[in-house]
Amino acid sequence: MKSYNEKRDFTKTREPKDEPSKKKNEKPIFVIQKHDATNLHYDFRLEIDNTLKSWSVPKGPSTDPSVKRMAIPTEDHPIAYANFEGTIPQGEYGGGTVMIWDKGTIESNKKDKEGNIISLEESYNEGSIEVTLHGKKLKGGYNLIEMKGGKMKGNWLLMKQHDEEADARRNPVSTQSKSVVSGRSLKEIEKEEGQESTEKE
Repeated sequence: MKSYNEKRDFTKTREPKDEPSKKKNEKPIFVIQKHDATNLHYDFRLEIDNTLKSWSVPKGPSTDPSVKRMAIPTEDHPIAYANFEGTIPQGEYGGGTVMIWDKGTIESNKKDKEGNIISLEESYNEGSIEVTLHGKKLKGGYNLIEMKGGKMKGNWLLMKQHDEEADARRNPVSTQSKSVVSGRSLKEIEKEEGQESTEKE
């Protein structure tokens, strides 16, 4: 988490500090945070090895298996970040508004040649993750594949698996635009969190 801590001034931002998680989640979690910073994007985070492995997905996740979304890896985030919704002050790293767009639990569904489930840690290290999401907006299988060569080496691709939750007609990014924890829009979060900061001052 060294990179996470070095990029943030915790006297100015309300983002959680990197502190070891005292209580391990019964099931690993995921969170997708809609982040209106320099560019609007979606931060896709999976709990792996007691941290949130994170990717920036510019266009957001799709429920259409034929669609491949670019997923750019970012620094690990503490587990507590899954509960962060609010504003990051302008001038600070990632300055802008953060919404908890979706969250829930995950489980690995990747299997080895013998048919045994491979752990999320092993899948991540191999650069090929297959998970089932149990969220409020997103459900079913998703793949994250690291690109090993070419101009996009080091980036990943996020894709929906072909299962009963796949739906090429759905577009949750545009049709389900509010927070799953507060029911607020990005503008409402920005306005209310801004007022709260002013009142504290």
